[in-house]
Amino acid sequence: MQKSIQNKSEFIALMALLMSMVALTIDAMLPVLSVVGNDLKVVNKNDVQQIISSVFLGMSLGILIFGPISDSFGRKVTIYFGLILFGLGCLISYLAESMEVMLLGRVMQGFGVASPRVVTLAMIRDLFSGQSMGKILSLVMMIFVLVPALAPFIGQLIVTFAHWRFIFIFFLFVALICGLWLMIRQPETLEKANRIPFEFKQIKNGVFETLINPISRYYTLISGLIFGSFVAYLSLSQQILQKQYALGDKFPQYFAMLALFIGFASFVNSKLLEHYSMELVTKICFLGIFILSIPINVFLVFNDQLISLMPFIFYLGVTFLFIGILMGNLTSLAVQPLGHIAGVANSVIGSLMTLISGILGVIIGSFYEGTVFPLTLSFFVLSLISLFVLFLCLKKS
Repeated sequence: MQKSIQNKSEFIALMALLMSMVALTIDAMLPVLSVVGNDLKVVNKNDVQQIISSVFLGMSLGILIFGPISDSFGRKVTIYFGLILFGLGCLISYLAESMEVMLLGRVMQGFGVASPRVVTLAMIRDLFSGQSMGKILSLVMMIFVLVPALAPFIGQLIVTFAHWRFIFIFFLFVALICGLWLMIRQPETLEKANRIPFEFKQIKNGVFETLINPISRYYTLISGLIFGSFVAYLSLSQQILQKQYALGDKFPQYFAMLALFIGFASFVNSKLLEHYSMELVTKICFLGIFILSIPINVFLVFNDQLISLMPFIFYLGVTFLFIGILMGNLTSLAVQPLGHIAGVANSVIGSLMTLISGILGVIIGSFYEGTVFPLTLSFFVLSLISLFVLFLCLKKS
């Protein structure tokens, strides 16, 4: 193991940076969405949300492909390939003069950044197992959760001193740093003797087996449903917080505060799982989101869909605590019956979940008309559907 790691602390920092590129790519753009929309002459203001949701659509395909590629050709070369595609996507978006070209670049960024998202987990799994792997992942996640909180500040700082297009130059710089750091300091973690031939048949069989297994199918669907509301929040957050609630330059501060609820959820979940099963914790979280969503939606219906800022922030904070707990548990539950094809299954489940949530995020966001009602209603409806599917799933298990 020591031959594959120059320094454990450095390895953790590198893995956290690579993994956090997804959050950086999404969240750093949030403060400038309306400015980008104006510069690209977007007619329908809701269309700027696609700058966020398009990343998820690109990522859904990348997650499916890069896992098996890394099993066949090695971890490092797969990350290099993904970073190159990500960089090309950044250049396309930097040069974009229309919304269509901007979205093409963003889809390519999502496709490329899926590589470090998937492969970093495989690298950790190559080098560690059991309790050691759990400790390393926990340390990586402790660093990782800071990025969603800090990314909007970075985007706002860049646009304060330069044009918004330089955000994509910053993305390129981060990708270059990651690639060079990986190349110079981190040895390959997958030995050639342990690599398997790349076959599309393997992916096809993984998709088929995931879909025909009722437990995996149900948990994958549930993940896509509830995270669809979260993707909608990401897409709408700038319009809601910065514009609707007139937070202006304070937007990154409120976004960071809400992001930390998700980070804190990892700690809460680790404590809960010491005493309760993942199934029970998952059920409680969905019930929590559903019950919490009832009074706020009733209030909105009887108050012209208007609510003051702090009650809304409280609602989102508690909801995100539940969602943060669900994030790790749902993936683990979905892949649990497919341990014999865990690598491919993880890619398939992650891809389908990202695709479903991305599509739902676009649909929910399209209903935005200056109030938070479409977002809060989506949490209510999708948590209710998820509970129904969850009970079906628990009957099968």
